[in-house]
Amino acid sequence: MQFPSRWKPLKVLALVTFSLVMAGCTIAKPRTDDPWERWNRKAYAFNDAADRAVIRPVAVGYRKITTPNMRRVLSNFFSNLRMPITMVNNLLQGRPKDFTRSTGRFLVNTTLGLVGFFDPASQMGLKLQEQDFGTTLAKWGVPDGPYLVLPLLGSTTARDVFRFPVDRLADPLSWYASHRDLRLQAQYMPTWLFLITLRSRGIEAEGLLEGVYDPYVFYRDAYRQQRVYRIYDGNPPVEVIELLQGVGEDFDPEELLEEQRSINAAPQKTSDGS
Repeated sequence: MQFPSRWKPLKVLALVTFSLVMAGCTIAKPRTDDPWERWNRKAYAFNDAADRAVIRPVAVGYRKITTPNMRRVLSNFFSNLRMPITMVNNLLQGRPKDFTRSTGRFLVNTTLGLVGFFDPASQMGLKLQEQDFGTTLAKWGVPDGPYLVLPLLGSTTARDVFRFPVDRLADPLSWYASHRDLRLQAQYMPTWLFLITLRSRGIEAEGLLEGVYDPYVFYRDAYRQQRVYRIYDGNPPVEVIELLQGVGEDFDPEELLEEQRSINAAPQKTSDGS
Protein backbone atom coordinates (compact mmCIF):
# COMPACT_ATOMS: atom_id res chain seq x y z
CA MET A 1 0.00 0.00 0.00
CA GLN A 2 1.44 3.39 -1.03
CA PHE A 3 0.93 6.30 1.32
CA PRO A 4 0.12 9.70 -0.25
CA SER A 5 3.16 11.94 -0.45
CA ARG A 6 1.53 14.46 1.88
CA TRP A 7 1.58 11.80 4.62
CA LYS A 8 5.35 11.36 4.53
CA PRO A 9 6.07 14.25 6.95
CA LEU A 10 3.58 12.67 9.36
CA LYS A 11 5.41 9.34 9.10
CA VAL A 12 8.70 11.04 9.90
CA LEU A 13 7.12 12.92 12.82
CA ALA A 14 5.61 9.68 14.16
CA LEU A 15 9.00 7.94 13.96
CA VAL A 16 10.77 10.76 15.79
CA THR A 17 8.03 10.91 18.44
CA PHE A 18 8.21 7.15 18.96
CA SER A 19 11.99 7.34 19.31
CA LEU A 20 11.78 10.14 21.87
CA VAL A 21 9.25 8.20 23.94
CA MET A 22 11.28 4.99 23.81
CA ALA A 23 14.50 6.84 24.58
CA GLY A 24 12.98 7.75 27.94
CA CYS A 25 12.90 4.09 29.01
CA THR A 26 15.23 2.88 31.73
CA ILE A 27 18.19 0.78 30.57
CA ALA A 28 17.80 -2.76 31.89
CA LYS A 29 20.55 -4.23 34.05
CA PRO A 30 22.93 -6.52 32.13
CA ARG A 31 22.64 -10.25 32.62
CA THR A 32 25.61 -12.15 33.98
CA ASP A 33 24.35 -15.72 33.56
CA ASP A 34 24.98 -17.91 30.51
CA PRO A 35 22.05 -20.31 30.00
CA TRP A 36 23.14 -21.10 26.41
CA GLU A 37 26.72 -21.91 27.38
CA ARG A 38 26.62 -25.42 25.91
CA TRP A 39 25.76 -24.11 22.44
CA ASN A 40 27.99 -21.06 22.84
CA ARG A 41 31.09 -23.09 23.58
CA LYS A 42 30.53 -25.21 20.46
CA ALA A 43 30.09 -22.11 18.33
CA TYR A 44 33.16 -20.53 19.95
CA ALA A 45 35.23 -23.66 19.19
CA PHE A 46 34.07 -23.56 15.55
CA ASN A 47 34.93 -19.86 15.25
CA ASP A 48 38.31 -20.40 16.87
CA ALA A 49 39.12 -23.23 14.44
CA ALA A 50 38.01 -21.13 11.44
CA ASP A 51 40.07 -18.22 12.69
CA ARG A 52 43.23 -20.30 13.10
CA ALA A 53 42.80 -22.01 9.73
CA VAL A 54 41.75 -19.11 7.50
CA ILE A 55 40.84 -15.75 9.03
CA ARG A 56 43.94 -15.05 11.12
CA PRO A 57 46.42 -16.13 8.39
CA VAL A 58 44.71 -13.74 5.97
CA ALA A 59 44.90 -10.92 8.55
CA VAL A 60 48.58 -11.68 9.18
CA GLY A 61 49.24 -11.58 5.45
CA TYR A 62 47.42 -8.25 5.25
CA ARG A 63 49.68 -6.83 7.95
CA LYS A 64 52.78 -8.06 6.11
CA ILE A 65 51.92 -6.25 2.87
CA THR A 66 50.75 -3.02 4.50
CA THR A 67 52.39 -0.40 6.68
CA PRO A 68 50.91 0.94 9.93
CA ASN A 69 50.02 4.18 8.14
CA MET A 70 48.22 2.29 5.35
CA ARG A 71 46.23 0.31 7.92
CA ARG A 72 45.36 3.46 9.83
CA VAL A 73 44.15 5.21 6.66
CA LEU A 74 41.99 2.22 5.65
CA SER A 75 40.60 1.95 9.16
CA ASN A 76 39.67 5.66 9.03
CA PHE A 77 37.96 5.14 5.68
CA PHE A 78 35.77 2.26 6.88
CA SER A 79 34.91 4.01 10.15
CA ASN A 80 33.71 7.02 8.20
CA LEU A 81 31.90 4.92 5.60
CA ARG A 82 29.84 3.21 8.29
CA MET A 83 29.00 6.46 10.11
CA PRO A 84 25.42 6.50 8.67
CA ILE A 85 24.69 3.55 10.99
CA THR A 86 25.53 5.73 13.98
CA MET A 87 23.62 8.69 12.54
CA VAL A 88 20.42 6.67 12.06
CA ASN A 89 20.63 5.10 15.51
CA ASN A 90 21.18 8.50 17.13
CA LEU A 91 17.90 9.55 15.55
CA LEU A 92 16.14 6.40 16.75
CA GLN A 93 17.42 7.05 20.26
CA GLY A 94 15.94 10.55 20.21
CA ARG A 95 19.34 12.26 20.51
CA PRO A 96 19.35 15.22 18.08
CA LYS A 97 22.61 16.67 19.43
CA ASP A 98 24.48 13.40 18.91
CA PHE A 99 22.87 13.06 15.46
CA THR A 100 24.14 16.53 14.56
CA ARG A 101 27.59 15.71 15.91
CA SER A 102 27.87 12.39 14.06
CA THR A 103 26.55 13.97 10.85
CA GLY A 104 29.08 16.78 11.18
CA ARG A 105 31.87 14.28 11.68
CA PHE A 106 30.77 12.36 8.60
CA LEU A 107 30.62 15.50 6.43
CA VAL A 108 33.98 16.85 7.64
CA ASN A 109 35.85 13.58 7.12
CA THR A 110 34.15 12.93 3.77
CA THR A 111 35.20 16.36 2.44
CA LEU A 112 38.28 17.66 4.26
CA GLY A 113 39.36 14.11 5.10
CA LEU A 114 39.30 12.97 1.46
CA VAL A 115 36.34 10.52 1.64
CA GLY A 116 37.40 9.48 5.12
CA PHE A 117 40.99 8.40 4.63
CA PHE A 118 41.99 11.09 7.12
CA ASP A 119 40.31 12.15 10.36
CA PRO A 120 40.32 15.96 10.73
CA ALA A 121 36.98 15.75 12.56
CA SER A 122 38.64 14.31 15.68
CA GLN A 123 41.04 17.24 15.75
CA MET A 124 38.01 19.54 15.60
CA GLY A 125 36.49 17.87 18.68
CA LEU A 126 34.05 15.62 16.81
CA LYS A 127 35.17 12.35 18.36
CA LEU A 128 34.08 8.95 17.08
CA GLN A 129 31.17 7.61 19.14
CA GLU A 130 29.65 4.58 17.44
CA GLN A 131 26.07 3.44 17.94
CA ASP A 132 24.15 0.48 16.55
CA PHE A 133 20.65 -0.96 16.75
CA GLY A 134 21.65 -3.10 19.74
CA THR A 135 22.47 0.00 21.79
CA THR A 136 19.26 1.60 20.50
CA LEU A 137 17.20 -1.32 21.80
CA ALA A 138 19.05 -1.10 25.12
CA LYS A 139 18.21 2.58 25.48
CA TRP A 140 14.61 1.75 24.65
CA GLY A 141 14.64 -0.46 27.74
CA VAL A 142 14.91 -3.84 26.00
CA PRO A 143 16.83 -6.35 28.22
CA ASP A 144 19.95 -7.83 26.64
CA GLY A 145 18.82 -11.45 27.03
CA PRO A 146 21.20 -14.41 27.19
CA TYR A 147 24.72 -14.20 25.82
CA LEU A 148 24.97 -15.80 22.38
CA VAL A 149 27.82 -16.89 20.11
CA LEU A 150 27.02 -17.24 16.41
CA PRO A 151 29.14 -19.13 13.86
CA LEU A 152 31.49 -16.67 12.11
CA LEU A 153 29.64 -13.65 13.54
CA GLY A 154 30.93 -14.18 17.08
CA SER A 155 29.69 -12.70 20.33
CA THR A 156 26.27 -11.09 20.67
CA THR A 157 23.13 -11.40 22.82
CA ALA A 158 19.48 -12.22 22.18
CA ARG A 159 18.91 -8.46 21.92
CA ASP A 160 22.05 -7.37 20.08
CA VAL A 161 21.61 -10.00 17.39
CA PHE A 162 18.97 -7.77 15.77
CA ARG A 163 21.63 -5.19 14.96
CA PHE A 164 23.01 -7.40 12.19
CA PRO A 165 19.96 -7.27 9.88
CA VAL A 166 18.72 -3.81 10.92
CA ASP A 167 22.04 -1.94 10.68
CA ARG A 168 22.55 -3.38 7.19
CA LEU A 169 19.78 -1.04 6.05
CA ALA A 170 22.01 1.96 6.84
CA ASP A 171 25.35 0.38 5.87
CA PRO A 172 26.85 1.71 2.60
CA LEU A 173 28.84 -1.52 2.24
CA SER A 174 25.58 -3.45 2.14
CA TRP A 175 24.07 -0.95 -0.29
CA TYR A 176 26.99 -1.43 -2.65
CA ALA A 177 26.87 -5.23 -2.54
CA SER A 178 23.09 -5.48 -2.86
CA HIS A 179 22.94 -3.35 -6.02
CA ARG A 180 25.65 -5.16 -7.96
CA ASP A 181 26.16 -8.62 -9.38
CA LEU A 182 29.84 -8.92 -10.29
CA ARG A 183 31.88 -11.91 -11.32
CA LEU A 184 33.28 -14.06 -8.51
CA GLN A 185 31.08 -12.16 -6.01
CA ALA A 186 33.47 -9.22 -6.28
CA GLN A 187 30.76 -6.87 -4.97
CA TYR A 188 31.56 -8.21 -1.50
CA MET A 189 35.27 -7.37 -1.69
CA PRO A 190 34.88 -4.04 0.19
CA THR A 191 33.06 -5.90 2.99
CA TRP A 192 35.74 -8.58 3.09
CA LEU A 193 38.48 -5.93 3.27
CA PHE A 194 36.63 -4.22 6.10
CA LEU A 195 36.45 -7.50 8.05
CA ILE A 196 40.15 -8.13 7.42
CA THR A 197 41.02 -4.71 8.84
CA LEU A 198 38.97 -5.52 11.95
CA ARG A 199 40.73 -8.86 12.47
CA SER A 200 44.09 -7.25 11.81
CA ARG A 201 43.54 -4.82 14.67
CA GLY A 202 42.76 -7.73 16.96
CA ILE A 203 46.17 -9.31 16.42
CA GLU A 204 47.78 -6.55 18.47
CA ALA A 205 45.61 -7.51 21.46
CA GLU A 206 46.28 -11.25 21.35
CA GLY A 207 48.84 -10.92 24.13
CA LEU A 208 45.95 -10.36 26.54
CA LEU A 209 45.02 -14.04 26.15
CA GLU A 210 48.37 -15.27 27.48
CA GLY A 211 47.77 -17.08 30.74
CA VAL A 212 43.97 -16.82 30.46
CA TYR A 213 42.42 -19.84 32.20
CA ASP A 214 39.33 -19.99 29.97
CA PRO A 215 39.42 -17.96 26.71
CA TYR A 216 35.66 -18.46 26.20
CA VAL A 217 34.90 -16.74 29.52
CA PHE A 218 37.42 -14.00 28.69
CA TYR A 219 35.70 -13.20 25.37
CA ARG A 220 32.23 -13.40 26.93
CA ASP A 221 33.05 -11.01 29.76
CA ALA A 222 34.99 -8.67 27.46
CA TYR A 223 32.01 -8.45 25.11
CA ARG A 224 29.60 -7.70 27.94
CA GLN A 225 31.83 -4.96 29.33
CA GLN A 226 32.40 -3.41 25.90
CA ARG A 227 28.66 -3.30 25.23
CA VAL A 228 27.88 -1.77 28.62
CA TYR A 229 30.40 1.02 28.05
CA ARG A 230 28.93 1.72 24.61
CA ILE A 231 25.35 1.71 25.89
CA TYR A 232 26.22 4.16 28.66
CA ASP A 233 28.40 6.31 26.36
CA GLY A 234 31.59 5.31 28.18
CA ASN A 235 30.32 6.12 31.67
CA PRO A 236 28.32 3.21 33.12
CA PRO A 237 26.97 3.48 36.70
CA VAL A 238 29.06 1.97 39.46
CA GLU A 239 26.37 -0.58 40.33
CA VAL A 240 26.39 -1.87 36.74
CA ILE A 241 30.17 -2.32 36.79
CA GLU A 242 29.93 -4.12 40.13
CA LEU A 243 27.22 -6.38 38.73
CA LEU A 244 29.41 -7.39 35.79
CA GLN A 245 32.36 -7.98 38.11
CA GLY A 246 30.29 -10.11 40.45
CA VAL A 247 30.66 -7.60 43.27
CA GLY A 248 27.63 -7.17 45.52
CA GLU A 249 26.60 -7.00 49.12
CA ASP A 250 27.54 -10.65 49.60
CA PHE A 251 30.92 -10.26 47.86
CA ASP A 252 33.73 -11.91 49.83
CA PRO A 253 37.22 -11.04 48.51
CA GLU A 254 38.84 -13.69 50.72
CA GLU A 255 36.63 -16.38 49.15
CA LEU A 256 37.57 -15.19 45.66
CA LEU A 257 41.27 -15.18 46.56
CA GLU A 258 41.06 -18.68 47.98
CA GLU A 259 39.30 -19.89 44.84
CA GLN A 260 42.06 -18.41 42.69
CA ARG A 261 44.72 -20.07 44.84
CA SER A 262 43.03 -23.46 44.43
CA ILE A 263 42.96 -22.99 40.64
CA ASN A 264 46.64 -22.08 40.55
CA ALA A 265 47.53 -25.01 42.80
CA ALA A 266 45.60 -27.55 40.72
CA PRO A 267 47.82 -29.88 38.64
CA GLN A 268 47.97 -28.75 35.02
CA LYS A 269 47.63 -31.25 32.19
CA THR A 270 50.57 -31.48 29.83
CA SER A 271 50.29 -31.58 26.05
CA ASP A 272 50.28 -35.40 26.08
CA GLY A 273 47.29 -35.38 28.46
CA SER A 274 49.25 -36.54 31.56
